[in-house]
Amino acid sequence: QVQLQESGPGLIKPSQTLSLTCTVSGASIAAATNFWNWIRQSPEKGLEWIAYKAWSGSTLYNPALRSRASLSRDSSKNQLTLQLTSVTPEDSAVYYCTRAGVGGEFDVWGQGTQVTVSS
Repeated sequence: QVQLQESGPGLIKPSQTLSLTCTVSGASIAAATNFWNWIRQSPEKGLEWIAYKAWSGSTLYNPALRSRASLSRDSSKNQLTLQLTSVTPEDSAVYYCTRAGVGGEFDVWGQGTQVTVSS
């Protein structure tokens, strides 16, 4: 059974860099043909896709966030790390790590981690 667990700071100040980690169990992040995504949800914006890291290592970002987002992986730990620079209160949201297959369906979700940007 594939499980995803997000972790993060909870509260972060404006202009700082947000760092979130997704720990994957039950599957290898390097196994074909998985796409590991970060998605966030807020009352104001709804669901917003941020980026994915494919099993091959390739990465794709939401153009609206590309300049601030960076998604990396540590295959030895089976973890993915999302960094988002220069955060503002608009980045406050619940951040989810999800898995998708080549069909694009998000079939496994983590529980999500709440991030609040506030001074």
